[in-house]
Amino acid sequence: MKSVIVPDTSVIIEGWLSRNVENGALNGVKIIIPQIVIAEIEYQANIGKASGLAGLEELKRLRDLANKGLIELEVTGQRLSLEDLAKFSNSDIDYLIREEARKLDATLITSDRIQATLAYAEGIDVKYVEVSGKKVKLEDFFDDQTMSVHLKEGVPPLAKKGTPGNWRLVKMRDEPMTIDELQSIAVDIIERAKSSSDAFIEIDEPGATVIQLGEFRIAIARPPFSDGMEITAVRPLVKLKLEDYGLSEKLMKRLKEKAEGILIAGPPGAGKSTFASALAEFYMRLNRIVKTIERPRDLQVPPEVTQYTALKGKLEKTADVLLLVRPDYCIFDELRKDEDFKIFTDLRFAGVGMVGVIHATNPIDAIQRFIGRVHIGMLSRVIDTVIFIENGKVEKVYSLRLTVKVPTGMRDVELARPVVEIRDFETGELEYEIYVFGEQIVVAPVKERRRKRRISEEEQEVDREFHEVNIQYTNKYFVLILPPSFARKNAEIYGDDTFLFCARVNKRGEIHIRKKSSYGQLLMMALRDGARLRARIAD
Repeated sequence: MKSVIVPDTSVIIEGWLSRNVENGALNGVKIIIPQIVIAEIEYQANIGKASGLAGLEELKRLRDLANKGLIELEVTGQRLSLEDLAKFSNSDIDYLIREEARKLDATLITSDRIQATLAYAEGIDVKYVEVSGKKVKLEDFFDDQTMSVHLKEGVPPLAKKGTPGNWRLVKMRDEPMTIDELQSIAVDIIERAKSSSDAFIEIDEPGATVIQLGEFRIAIARPPFSDGMEITAVRPLVKLKLEDYGLSEKLMKRLKEKAEGILIAGPPGAGKSTFASALAEFYMRLNRIVKTIERPRDLQVPPEVTQYTALKGKLEKTADVLLLVRPDYCIFDELRKDEDFKIFTDLRFAGVGMVGVIHATNPIDAIQRFIGRVHIGMLSRVIDTVIFIENGKVEKVYSLRLTVKVPTGMRDVELARPVVEIRDFETGELEYEIYVFGEQIVVAPVKERRRKRRISEEEQEVDREFHEVNIQYTNKYFVLILPPSFARKNAEIYGDDTFLFCARVNKRGEIHIRKKSSYGQLLMMALRDGARLRARIAD
């Protein structure tokens, strides 16, 4: 390597130069930085990208080392405005940096493999560097019990310690984090992510950067996106096999032989990703080809399982590749947007076994997220099994099946229609039905509909306070007419002895119920069954 070196943007951002000056490997060299490199770093920093902030920090370190006499530092080339820089593509910038190294008869230092190959082909002296394996400062905040670390300027560092469903929030010290401390940690993370083969910068937008660094998923937020600088790092603490969950033989058989449209649902931090990783490994051990769609990629899966992210920022392009690869199973981590549900459905109809991970407070909510996005007649073909995870355990499993019948609670055989039955998988008990009623899709809890209100001897006395309800009809509303004593009070409405709903009575003693509302549907079903409408003042 020559005594004069020209670094490109990639090696500045990674901090390779200052580290090697400090360890003595580059003492006495002359470092010439092209103006176009400084302009590119300035542009990235101005729009809030973490890579730009890392580059600025490295430029500052190099100037400090030059002031100490350890290196000779020079900036060369014509100063470029940010407007001029915007006219250049990335390949144009790389070409101008190579030309600067050729003109100065210097060694080009880069961590960009393509840049290094092109420089070598053009006869330019080049050194390709790759930095990996360096421990990042963030790891100092983790121990064997730490699930996640939460660092924010002006706030003492916090950590979640324990396991999913059994953790505590711990203050790691009394002194609050400073902006300089957070900037140093962020720069350190970016340097490692840019150079390490086990790291990916998943998102780098103004004010927000998301990085998968080995086992750590790191989110860096800065103003104006957030009200202060913040770094959040999450690490999976446990890695389990499917057998560790103590699943029934019946469920294990279904997962092995039948389930091909699986939803793994649960609240944040419940252990959904851990279970999805275990399921991916389970299918891999069954000699299935397994892929994942993740944004960001943070599932802990065996190397045989390829992890895909958004291709050119679009998951639709990723799905196009997967249709060509045609895996046996695909794990789709975190379904959120409309396009995610569409991709899940398209891949499922293409014959790919799909496993979706979705946030939900209860299992029926996870299914309802598909309503309106998937035709009701196709729902059970897209989803056949729902596994609800809470506190790291499988708490509930639903199976879905499409049938044609009269919905529970209706009596007229002419009301038969396609109904999606949602049953407790282990007991086979019917818990919900989904069907179209009028223009509305109804998700009806069957247990509640079957449960009649039993009136005890004490309640017989209360029954004297029930009053008949008269009903009028308009184009859009049911108008319930109650005695004047109900005015401006809450009234409980019953069909015979079955409670329907509670509503506010207006000053005229009326309740107006829109026919297409859920209350309107309950009224319509009660009237079709010939029920007598009654009301009493709510407590």
